[in-house]
Amino acid sequence: MALPSECDVLVIGGGNAGFCAATSAAQSGANRVVIIDKCPEEWAGGNSYFTAGAMRTVHGGVEDLLPIVNNVDAATAQKIDMSPYTVADFTGDMNRVTGRRTNRELCHTLVNESNSAIKWLASNGVRFQLSFNRQAYEVNGRLKFWGGLALKTQDGGKGLIQDHLQAARKLGIQIFFSTAAQKLVTDPVNGAVTSVVVSHHGRDQAIRVGAVILAAGGFEANPRMRAQYLGPHWDVALVRGTPYNSGDAFDMAIRDVSAKQAGNWSGCHCVAWDANAPADTGDREISNEFTKSGYPLGIMINRQGNRFVDEGSDLRNYTYAMIGRQILNQPGHMAFQIWDSRTIPWLRTEEYRPEVVQHISAATISELAQKCAEYDLEDAQRFEQTIQEYNRAVYERQRRQPGGKWDPAVKDGLSTQSEGLELAVPKSNWALPIDQGPFLAVRVTAGITFTFGGLAVRPETAAVVSSTTNQEVPGLYCVGEMLGGLFYDNYPGGSGLTSGAVFGRRAGRAAAAAAKVKARLANMHSIQCNDNRTNPNNYPYTPQKYEHVNSTYYLLLLPAQPLIQVVPTPNPQSHLPSPLSPPLTPKSSLHTYRIHDLIPPVPHPPPSSTQSPPSPAPCTLQAIGTN
Repeated sequence: MALPSECDVLVIGGGNAGFCAATSAAQSGANRVVIIDKCPEEWAGGNSYFTAGAMRTVHGGVEDLLPIVNNVDAATAQKIDMSPYTVADFTGDMNRVTGRRTNRELCHTLVNESNSAIKWLASNGVRFQLSFNRQAYEVNGRLKFWGGLALKTQDGGKGLIQDHLQAARKLGIQIFFSTAAQKLVTDPVNGAVTSVVVSHHGRDQAIRVGAVILAAGGFEANPRMRAQYLGPHWDVALVRGTPYNSGDAFDMAIRDVSAKQAGNWSGCHCVAWDANAPADTGDREISNEFTKSGYPLGIMINRQGNRFVDEGSDLRNYTYAMIGRQILNQPGHMAFQIWDSRTIPWLRTEEYRPEVVQHISAATISELAQKCAEYDLEDAQRFEQTIQEYNRAVYERQRRQPGGKWDPAVKDGLSTQSEGLELAVPKSNWALPIDQGPFLAVRVTAGITFTFGGLAVRPETAAVVSSTTNQEVPGLYCVGEMLGGLFYDNYPGGSGLTSGAVFGRRAGRAAAAAAKVKARLANMHSIQCNDNRTNPNNYPYTPQKYEHVNSTYYLLLLPAQPLIQVVPTPNPQSHLPSPLSPPLTPKSSLHTYRIHDLIPPVPHPPPSSTQSPPSPAPCTLQAIGTN
């Protein structure tokens, strides 16, 4: 299949957000939608492929979700305990984990459109399931969901991308791999993006576009940019996902259209990750199973033998995206996760089975310390002391406040802190003694998922904002990891994929509309003004886009939809022909007006005069219709 020379909507990046944008554009009437991705086809799916497929959404409880899931029979449904997750809940979680720094308008859009976006995905063929293995514990015979996150896609990120590909093919969306965007070319008059120069299998080619949607991921796979923006040591963090998210599209947008940066450029999503995982890329077979998220059930100790973080500060959904940063800051950028026989059975099989992680097992704490010393533990004695101190604090809390019930599905309040003894580094919930063998430890490091910094956009359309004008760059949109302003330092689990769906859907609709406007003008090159002068003048115009309150005005020379009025200045009222035939009104259908109907002829001077004929009055464009 040959790379096209033009298209209505070009999507740069083929992950979840890119596919959502392309699908939305095609469903909104864009006839020629193209996705390009610089990765080879065997790496299709971007970072989305490596996720567990969890998607956070507002919902009214299990009854609201049952119509879109395929893994719940009637008997199972009766055993599920799932509270509604409201707009207030989702908004509160976003504000809490980001320190109230999330952009209010972006957050409002994400939260309020999450449910409709999920159901839109389901209508497109994305297969959803309730996430029993990740988000529910069986407590007293009941399946108890926790953390506000209930949905996942079937087969995780792999299944999500498979479903997206199938939907795209049905809509006739063309997909080209090994095709990297190199340059955004703009109209010299209004700054609208008119074409994109791409490198396709090593050959440069320009693609004329109606609109462009940036969906090329963050800079998490670029060690230089990680060190530059995230800080020291980030160049050595392991990469969880695709090696192709290297920040090129950021550089291109900032260089070519002065795109405005926004959000937390020093922040990222970074998890506890298997220390033996590949360094610079995820594994497409093991994928998300290298994640090691069982730390709330136990404790973590660094190579010097000390605890360094509150493992029970919150439910895992609200801490796992920032825990990797804590590990990266430890000596050697690694730590040990530790459990005893009480909690080992509660660990996720897919993350902790021997086939995907190296087990360090022992019958006693002393033996565990000695074995960990073979895997970079520097101080085995301090390791033992730390566990003993932790156990004493748990015993003291139990003695002073007996009757507490351990429950991993809620913040149970079982803590290391009491009036009698407090640890410098507490464990605020799920604190059980680590004193019953056998014991298990695994080595973990930091695995970066995606970066939080991105480009500034208009929440209504995801249109990119210019840093020089603070206005939209006409015809350019941004979604997914490239959208800045939603997440700061942390994020609620599952909200990244949901963001891609919500803003991808919006961007696709807006890009399709912009492409239609541009297509209406494609057949109009220049209009000759017959003003009875010897040399007629041409008046070429290109679409201009203005904003007023909540309306966006597209200004075109020929009345279409939306409509314009061409008014000469100064003294527009004295020159405007009245009435026009047919009259210009906001409800007018497509009409063609001769230019001399709108710009009055310039009178000739008297024959005796040596004065040169005056130039036509300059024109302004005044919108009287909206998109």
